[in-house]
Amino acid sequence: MHTLIRGSLLSAVLLGSGVLGASQAMAADSGKITIMVGGITKMIYLPAKLTEQLGYFKEEGLDVELQSQPAGVDAENELLAGAVQAVVGFYDHSIDLQSKGKEVTAITVFGQVPGEVEMVSTKAAATIKSMADVKGKTLGVTGLGSSTNFLTQYLAAKAGITSSQYSVLPVGADNTFIVAIKQGRIDAGMTTEPTVSQLLKTGEASVLVDMRTVEGTVKALGGLYPASSLYVQGPWLKAHKAEAAKLAHAFVKTLKFINTHSAAEIADKMPKDYYGNNKPMYVQALQNSLPMFSADGKMPPGGPETVLQVLSGFNPNVKGKHIDLAKTYTNEFVSQAK
Repeated sequence: MHTLIRGSLLSAVLLGSGVLGASQAMAADSGKITIMVGGITKMIYLPAKLTEQLGYFKEEGLDVELQSQPAGVDAENELLAGAVQAVVGFYDHSIDLQSKGKEVTAITVFGQVPGEVEMVSTKAAATIKSMADVKGKTLGVTGLGSSTNFLTQYLAAKAGITSSQYSVLPVGADNTFIVAIKQGRIDAGMTTEPTVSQLLKTGEASVLVDMRTVEGTVKALGGLYPASSLYVQGPWLKAHKAEAAKLAHAFVKTLKFINTHSAAEIADKMPKDYYGNNKPMYVQALQNSLPMFSADGKMPPGGPETVLQVLSGFNPNVKGKHIDLAKTYTNEFVSQAK
């Protein structure tokens, strides 16, 4: 069993028995907020590190620690176990979790589109011209139960391919995804910038489905698909409205910074290890990603309905169930931001 999931399940058991509950409640109320990011170097989650770099958490009087897990589903497990207070991950988890009886609310939306790209290996490009050609192929996702897994299933189903007709392999993101493409372990897979630009530069993969822009997302999914966001558990939100407001305000300031600065200016604020020895490629990847970011952190009109429609298309947890979308997000805190 995956170490993180095993640890998360153990935490959940301890929480249920009350052994861990008191210590984690103290940690949550100590003033420190731990945010788990579903892959901190992914460009779709750029606002997390950029907010820290710009000093906006401190400006709001917050003590925030950022942690990272390569897949959003792992970050989600840490939240449910009470090990972290918030997650930067995909909004669709809040719908999926409500179907399982968990109350999770997105309080700031970073991306009005997924920013995800289905890449096809150059070796397999001759036989995979669209998602209708993935029968018998192996498709890479960040993790089983992750948003990349959700979207892959939907795109395949939309093309008439059922989940039993192809294989899904969890390969993480960044370098592990690139290695999986190079080694031929996957024929195609879903990833984000800057991995997309790296693969295009080396010629090892090409774009099959592009959801980095509004136009590409509407074409693939039928509408805006709010994705990267900051979400928290309902009980924590009820008890920590002041902290939630400060977090939302800090992130809205970052989104405004992103929308008023060039890709090069934004890259200058990031740590050097985010772009390594190829800053020009990082800047280009960031330039490609800028259209995905929200200007105000609010949930785009019609967005939750599109996400629900996508999940209902294949997810047995969601299909046929009543989902109260109003409980999956709130604009209350971002609307207060100056």
